Amino acid sequence: MKKEDLFEKLKRNTHVHCDMPDMNMTGIVYDDPLAQFCETVVAVGGKVAMLADGEDVNEAIKRLYPDAKVFASNLSEITIATLNPDTVAEAQDLNGTDVGILRGELGVAENACVWVPQTMKEKAVMFISEELVLLLDRKKLVNNMHEAYTKIAMNDYGYGCFISGPSKTADIEQALVMGAQAARGVTVLLT
Repeated sequence: MKKEDLFEKLKRNTHVHCDMPDMNMTGIVYDDPLAQFCETVVAVGGKVAMLADGEDVNEAIKRLYPDAKVFASNLSEITIATLNPDTVAEAQDLNGTDVGILRGELGVAENACVWVPQTMKEKAVMFISEELVLLLDRKKLVNNMHEAYTKIAMNDYGYGCFISGPSKTADIEQALVMGAQAARGVTVLLT
């Protein structure tokens, strides 16, 4: 049966026709997007830390992860990085990264998603790191995904992803496992 024949058969046998729904939707709006974002980050299993005025970001990260030995980042202000995802020979060289440090472009209050565009040669750092620190300007929060999608744009790498807390999976028995496929923990460091 050809596709057109199938569509024609469906049309003939459809007895109730419905108008298309109004697609002019607006998402939820919060009185305090920052407070909602912080609450939601914790609800999805992540952590939130605030960078104090004048505090060195490297010292803040070392304080959050005192036992970490291998830090990976290509951000110029991250001087504690022992690996750079731009200069490793291959993605596998990032294996063993204790903390990956990335810059988030925007955060979404309704679901704690942080948009992280690929700004490094080896995007594996987003997923292979045991822990992630997402640096996010607290002024770059939006209420909902409707707003987020109007603000994101692809860069030269053509890749980015929303990260919301640590990796999670649940099997058919609904047993939730954190950190199964990617980072075991995520801290959003608000600047």
